[in-house]
Amino acid sequence: MTERTRTTGRRFQFILIKPSHYDKDGYVVQWLRSTMPSNSLAAVYSLARDAANRGVLGPDLPIDVIAIDETNTRVKFDELIRRIEDNGGEGLVGVVGVQSNEFPRATDIARRFLGAGIQVMIGGFHVSGCLAMLPELPDDIKEAQKLGVSIFAGEAEEHMDTVIRDAAARKLQPIYNHMTEELPCIADVPAPPFLPRDFVDRTVGNVTSFDAGRGCPFQCSFCTIINVQGRKSRFRTPDSVEKILRDNYAQGVNRFFITDDNFARNKDWEAIYDRIIKLREVDGLDVRFMIQVDTLCHKIPNFIEKSKRAGVTRVFLGLENINPANLLAAKKRQNKITEYRKMLLEWKRVGIMTFAGYILGFPNDTPESIKQDLEIIKQELPLDMLEFFILTPLPGSEDHQVLSAKGIWMDPDMNKYELEHVVTAHEKMSKEEWQGAYQSAWKIFYTPDHLETVLRRAYASGVNIRSLMPVLFWFKNAVPVEGLHPLQWGIFRIKHRKDRRSGLSIENPVTFYAKYAAEVARKATLLGKSWWELKRIVKKIEADPLAKDYMDQALTAVEEEDSEHMGLYNQNEAARVAVERELRVANKTSVQANGASNGRANGAAKSNGNGQPKLTLKSKKTFTAPDAANQGEAPGENAPAA
Repeated sequence: MTERTRTTGRRFQFILIKPSHYDKDGYVVQWLRSTMPSNSLAAVYSLARDAANRGVLGPDLPIDVIAIDETNTRVKFDELIRRIEDNGGEGLVGVVGVQSNEFPRATDIARRFLGAGIQVMIGGFHVSGCLAMLPELPDDIKEAQKLGVSIFAGEAEEHMDTVIRDAAARKLQPIYNHMTEELPCIADVPAPPFLPRDFVDRTVGNVTSFDAGRGCPFQCSFCTIINVQGRKSRFRTPDSVEKILRDNYAQGVNRFFITDDNFARNKDWEAIYDRIIKLREVDGLDVRFMIQVDTLCHKIPNFIEKSKRAGVTRVFLGLENINPANLLAAKKRQNKITEYRKMLLEWKRVGIMTFAGYILGFPNDTPESIKQDLEIIKQELPLDMLEFFILTPLPGSEDHQVLSAKGIWMDPDMNKYELEHVVTAHEKMSKEEWQGAYQSAWKIFYTPDHLETVLRRAYASGVNIRSLMPVLFWFKNAVPVEGLHPLQWGIFRIKHRKDRRSGLSIENPVTFYAKYAAEVARKATLLGKSWWELKRIVKKIEADPLAKDYMDQALTAVEEEDSEHMGLYNQNEAARVAVERELRVANKTSVQANGASNGRANGAAKSNGNGQPKLTLKSKKTFTAPDAANQGEAPGENAPAA
């Protein structure tokens, strides 16, 4: 929580809350240390502070700005209500950056303040996505409006002063809909995203976040970004990015997550990188980054090389699926399976850790096909981390719009829309099979044998496995131990008995604290055992004199791969057709670029003009996953959970 120094007289209290969500028992998901600060909160906080510093309410009504991230800080309603009442009721509670799964909690927060006569506004992706894609507001937003909540849809960069003035005059509009307007320019916003050091101290690691740009040119049907932030690239200038970095560096924060949905498609990526490289190599600022990119970023000249020089240590890739039929169904046409290994090896070459998202529940998925696909990935793609998501029709996505228009059932409980729960039907899987496939996916990928394989690949590629070990620990254990996705996890779960979802009873203290203590003991035991096992593997690799020479199919250079027998290319008919189409396009492009064909010359292997051999695929060959017993997995470990 941060505020200006108080003086005598009334002051307008602007309270910003980034809500959490509820667990399966209805308790707020909160941690002693959460994953990382919210970029939405950072953006709105900076704009609010700028408005306060400019005195938008005049000299007689200064503004205090208070920010709370509920994932690591309890919302103390009584204290906040008293604070506003002590200032004559002058204030506004802004519940910011609310995603669909956070909307129920946001509404409960609003109820407490509205009951005390305090104005409340809710903004974020849920309300913005619904207004952008639906013909009318859904019931949950209508219900919030009936309570007296003001809704803000869109980006706040050009509208903060209006909201504050309306709140001070007690004339908040029921809805501020900026989704129909041209999206704001963010190039040189005077107050770019920033949060004070104490927010970073309540998170895991010395990491904060900011967006260098907004918008994505692709058309993935499951994505909300393109419909809320647009398909046009809007970006901050290098000067603005430098200000963000220097302001954070001055307070001792030097690790950053650039939250752009696809930094590689930020049209100003190179100028931004060049400025960061100067800060690192000339000015001596040891800043480091994690970025999100698409699977064709390696084809952008100098992108990977400059990522390394700019201090990128981790990269998140939208792999999503390896079945071309599924990718096509999701309009993920930019993903080419013939480029996956080449792209990953390029990141490996410069020693950058690779994370990838994988979506379960595309039209052609079954529990068996998902298991087969994961075995292919384990053998043939040199990924460090793979994180799983259930295909979810998020409000604001095309998928949600289509299902809504057709009247197809979707679970009305928005708290489940965190990409970890099945919320609609699937043609080939029951709800139980689909949910079970999600639970099993983590077990299939993060086996002890595969963890050792990942660490050996990293060691041979020059990645620091002592740094990789805690990340693997995090991704391996979040779902089986805590029942939450790694991005929702944190250090030491905090539960407050009375912070429970509306409509649920408050548990007896003896019952509540006994269960809480048992949970803590169980988790500590499981985590201790897992950490010891990973540490044993790391020591084993470090003691192996041949570890630097490790090689397997995933690390094999693309030109030398046995393409004819790769499961990735032969998993099904859709894969074979897609591979041949991709190679035809690549050959045609190469011929046009070189002015000559790429046939054999002096006995050389045929090439697709892209550094890969021309594949000779066996007709109707289907990949068969190895038997689990030969993979070092426990019997039944990969069976879908009930």
